[in-house]
Amino acid sequence: MTPRLKQDYLKRVVPALTARFGYKNRHQVPRLLKVVVNTTTKDAVADVKVLDLIGEDVAVVTGQRPCRTMAKRAISTYKIREGLPLGVKVTLRGDRMYEFIDRLFNFASPRIRDFHGFKPDSFDGRGGYTMGLQEQAIFPELEVSKVKKVFGMNITFHTSARHDDEARALLTEMGLPFAKGK
Repeated sequence: MTPRLKQDYLKRVVPALTARFGYKNRHQVPRLLKVVVNTTTKDAVADVKVLDLIGEDVAVVTGQRPCRTMAKRAISTYKIREGLPLGVKVTLRGDRMYEFIDRLFNFASPRIRDFHGFKPDSFDGRGGYTMGLQEQAIFPELEVSKVKKVFGMNITFHTSARHDDEARALLTEMGLPFAKGK
């Protein structure tokens, strides 16, 4: 079964972006390559088992088991040693990616308190977009009463767009709610 957002991309978004940017071939239209969900916590320095709690919630939200991320270098001020596990991340591709994005755009983002849209200026210059969430409890898959550790996460959208304006148009057409005014 093809995800709803993927069908919408093929039937509505591709023709809209082709008309807007004047692509001659449908393969020139930007597409989502992957979505990376990443979270890091300073509490993992004192107790590594915190990452198991966070990993369980990330697995429920994304539908995929996360892998641990390690410290790349030692920082003595924060008592971090090189190779110390500090967080978890998941890379989503294909149908799981489209299903996660659909849930994020349509179900989770309206549950954010005082939500006016995501920052429209968080692009990296090459078509990638990163946004941050303050807590994981906005996802309907998680029961708020069973959440043991509240944490935030960074979500990065990697697209095949060459410029930020193409990536912004792609994400807007797919339903990412950007904040108005910029």
